[in-house]
Amino acid sequence: MLDLILTHARLPQGPLSIGIADGRIAALGHNLGPAREVRDLGGRAVLPGLVDAHIHLDKAGLLCRCGQVGSLQEAVAAVSALKGDFTVADVHARGAKVIEAAICQGTMHMRSHVEVDPRAGLRSLQAVLALRAEYAFALDLQVCAFAQEGLTNDPGTGALLEQALELGADLLGGCPYTDSVPLAQIDILFDMAARHDVDLDFHLDFDLDPEGSHIRAICDRTIRQGWQGRVNLGHVTKLAAMDDNALAAHANLLARADVAVTALPATDLYLNGMDQGHRAPRGVAPLHLLEDVTVAVATNNVMNPFTPYGDCSLLRMANLYANVMHLGAGDFPICLQMITDGPARILRLADYGLSVGDHAHLIVLDAATPEDALATIATPLMGFKGGRQSFDRTAARLLRP
Repeated sequence: MLDLILTHARLPQGPLSIGIADGRIAALGHNLGPAREVRDLGGRAVLPGLVDAHIHLDKAGLLCRCGQVGSLQEAVAAVSALKGDFTVADVHARGAKVIEAAICQGTMHMRSHVEVDPRAGLRSLQAVLALRAEYAFALDLQVCAFAQEGLTNDPGTGALLEQALELGADLLGGCPYTDSVPLAQIDILFDMAARHDVDLDFHLDFDLDPEGSHIRAICDRTIRQGWQGRVNLGHVTKLAAMDDNALAAHANLLARADVAVTALPATDLYLNGMDQGHRAPRGVAPLHLLEDVTVAVATNNVMNPFTPYGDCSLLRMANLYANVMHLGAGDFPICLQMITDGPARILRLADYGLSVGDHAHLIVLDAATPEDALATIATPLMGFKGGRQSFDRTAARLLRP
């Protein structure tokens, strides 16, 4: 007997019932037989739980402490000045607020960068590791020990990254453009990743100068080390400024090395081109043009100097990307993949999706089709993590006289 049947579900492949047993999708079709519980979804759209491949829980909710900034460098400096006063309790409280909002927006998998350096120490990491355990019933959280302010120029950061991995961080991240010797940072992190057998996630090429990209250096090292499928690049906004030939050449490098790219539309739009006023270019990597490259869009920052807004809705982020790139209804499936299948590959999630045998991690949206959900930024009404309901929201209704 099935544990749960969700009837009248609208999946990407059409209207079906979903049978769930032992935390997995056991059957798809009609007349699935008996079950301990049956829920009628009323023809609403169903997607696998959304995947946020790039977020910063440790520095969310800082806007009231440092206000507005005028550049990326000012944002880094503003948060750097605050990190020494971060406590485990403070980071936990701000991170929990973001996680709960993300869960209720349909996110079930998340990768959070957590800054580890002499200013923050390991306090932020300890808080996020506690959040990982506390919210495991509704969210799978990967923790990336991250060197935001450099590595070769920031003595003590390397040792703290090693300690972070020993404490339970899942992977390593770096930010070569803040390092005085960017290529040395890349080499150090690849060597450390090899010793600990962990993946890598870099913030890369965050400006609008088409020259001087570090994509080739990352791709070359990825191939030499055999780390294909284990490296992700966030931002990479130089791609937005390249001509067609340069973009195609870099897309080929990324595809050959199996290096993924994650765009952060809210942050990339906000920070890039601030000095150009109303003539500012878009500054978002054109993911849909990167053939054979694994791509995602993600949240990045929430209510801080890097991004002074955010409701943790990945549907909103994919919708924003579609608007920025002039993508119409025919491209909506591609945008949906950027918050589902694409980031699932980046996080290397096993048995992700809506096929028989996949984990029953799924969300129900207040929309008739997944494409309608993207177009309208539909409200997620409920989620099932491993077949167990993990959140619930009531659909809005008019109260007519």
